[in-house]
Amino acid sequence: MIAVALVLALVAVVVAAHWINDQGAASNKKVAVALVDIPMGARITPEMLNQIEWPSNALPPGAITDLKQLDNRVSRTAIEHGEPIMESKLAPAGTTGGLSAVVAQGKRAMTVRVNDVVGVAGFALPGNFVDILVNTQEEARNDLGNNRERDQAISKIVLERILVLAVAQESNRDDTKPKVVNAVTLELTPEQVEKLDLARSVGTLSLVLRNQIDPKTADTAGATKDTLLDPDGARAALLGRNRAQQPAMPPAARPLTAAPPPAQAPAPAPAPSAPRGDKVEVIKGLDRSTQQF
Repeated sequence: MIAVALVLALVAVVVAAHWINDQGAASNKKVAVALVDIPMGARITPEMLNQIEWPSNALPPGAITDLKQLDNRVSRTAIEHGEPIMESKLAPAGTTGGLSAVVAQGKRAMTVRVNDVVGVAGFALPGNFVDILVNTQEEARNDLGNNRERDQAISKIVLERILVLAVAQESNRDDTKPKVVNAVTLELTPEQVEKLDLARSVGTLSLVLRNQIDPKTADTAGATKDTLLDPDGARAALLGRNRAQQPAMPPAARPLTAAPPPAQAPAPAPAPSAPRGDKVEVIKGLDRSTQQF
């Protein structure tokens, strides 16, 4: 009876081991992972890939299970060794390699010239977000017409939270060492491309590095010489100047229903005198005239 019990126990262990292995194999799937470090914008080849077992209940969303789906695909971001290949890290099928595969759908890549100061001393790296500041001459116009009064310098943030795609010819986002370069490539919408091209032609540009997770926008009116030297009195002076430039209004007319003065004997006509009322001096170029009200 002891021998029969040992045989039955051995059979039970073997059956249980086979059942556990079958359950484990059924709950796992083969997932494609990076066999080497894959840089951003690189074309994926079979030599860069490997397949490993991955629990089905912990499968990453968008993970690639069939290596045929990776034929001629291009990486949109850098993929590290041992990291699973996911659809979100790949450019659309049919995309050629290079920086064009990294540009998001509906966006454009534009390069601007920078130096060690404009480029935030080389700290504006791929993957960072920057604001773009333009320094130009603002045309001030008076309230009487459209003729130009004077030009004044102004600095204004024209674009905010712009993604840096590449610096010079480097697009690796894993490097955190500052690089002083002479060109920075930015990712922009078509409207932002037009605005940046105009800002580049009318003034000088500066890049302002911002926090990666800060989504707030800066609602500013721009800095001028008046606000820089007299931030408190600039607004009051501007309001006073606008009031002084307003045209003088004629005096109110007397009521038509007023009673006429009593009749008097005719008197000799007084000597002609200068007309009374408000007088406005009008200057047009080099000509000067007076308008009587």
